[in-house]
Amino acid sequence: MTEIAEAFRTAWRMIASGDAALLEIVALSLRVTGAAVLLAALVGLPLGALLGVARFPGRRVIATILNTGMALPPVVVGLALYLVFSRSGPLGAHGLLFTPSAMVIAQALLVTPIVASLSRQAIEDLAREYDEQLRAFGASRLRVAATLLVEARYSLPTALLAGFGRAIAEVGAVMIVGGNIAHLTRTMTTAIVLHANRGDTALALALGMILVALAALVNAATEGLRVVARRAGA
Repeated sequence: MTEIAEAFRTAWRMIASGDAALLEIVALSLRVTGAAVLLAALVGLPLGALLGVARFPGRRVIATILNTGMALPPVVVGLALYLVFSRSGPLGAHGLLFTPSAMVIAQALLVTPIVASLSRQAIEDLAREYDEQLRAFGASRLRVAATLLVEARYSLPTALLAGFGRAIAEVGAVMIVGGNIAHLTRTMTTAIVLHANRGDTALALALGMILVALAALVNAATEGLRVVARRAGA
């Protein structure tokens, strides 16, 4: 118990003092996750909007694939990208393996189905609500999708926050394609695994506390956006 208490005290001191190694890992994690969520938003939001308003052959198949992607095992994504980015893989010449770029791609592949599926549901709900008005104006499907994306501005950030929460806590895929290299690809989750295995519980605890705090902030922001959305719709 004494060792555990001392580890917690050391962890708090590291956070309070802004330990350089700790901040480096946290900053990299936020940069990688932020870039991944941005890529997922650029792909997932328009895709979800189109699926929400358009009716075409194969739509249900795409929606099913996206729903399946929400539960895709991260290690499978990591393994697939490892094979693609390795020297003998089709993109091996680009040198992406064991770089932050590979980690961004891995997280984006995990987050995009979440963003697309949740935005599709939000857009579908709005499309049913405004169906008559949109038909009266004779707007095209693309115009309808763009209009509803604007109308859903209070609810769509919830999808992005859900994606952020999934990405920031991910360990399997980023461990495989990033390699957990110090000062280059070591994120909070991979660092926790490494230092816990080494017995350096203080740093692992400090990173774990920050992860929990980030999760709490994401949940609070999500709930706040839901309240704003309900008031805006009232």
